[in-house]
Amino acid sequence: MRMPFVAALLPMALILPACSPQAAENSPAPVAEIATHPVSGLEVVPLTVTSGGKTHEFRVEMARSAQAQAQGLMYREEMGPDEGMLFPYAQPRILSFWMKNTPLPLDLIFVGPDGKVINIIANAEPFSEKQLLSDAPASAVLELIGGRAAELGIVPGDEVKW
Repeated sequence: MRMPFVAALLPMALILPACSPQAAENSPAPVAEIATHPVSGLEVVPLTVTSGGKTHEFRVEMARSAQAQAQGLMYREEMGPDEGMLFPYAQPRILSFWMKNTPLPLDLIFVGPDGKVINIIANAEPFSEKQLLSDAPASAVLELIGGRAAELGIVPGDEVKW
C-alpha cells in the first residue's frame, strides 16, 4: 500500500515549529550556574582588592554559614595564588581566628564595614592555636595564601569588593 504524499510530510510538519524563531522566543532564559569550589562545595565569587592604583582579582569561596566558617580552610593542603576564602559577617565586630588544623600559611585580611582593609596578619603559622584578632570591628575576613598580600602590596586602607 502506497502512503499519500501529504501523509508522508505530516511528521516533518510537526518538527518544523520547534525550529522556528517563535519557538526560540518562547523558551525560558537559561539559568546562570553558580560556581562552586570542587573541594569545599562553597559558592565561588569574584573579589577585588584595589591597592596603590592597581586592582587585584581573586576567586573566593564564600564561607557564609556558621558551619562553613567553623571549617574554613582547615585540612586544605593547596590553594592557588588568586584563590581565597571570604568570611562575611552581618554585624561588624572584633573578629578572632586561629590556624588549628590548617596546614597552609595564610594571610588574614580583616575588612571593615566600609570595605577598607583594617589590618593584615601575614603568614599566620600553620596549626597554631594563637588567637588572630582584627584591630577594629570587622565585617569580613579574607584569607589568602601566606605572603600574597605583601607580594601584591596590599595594605590597611585598601579597598575590598565582592
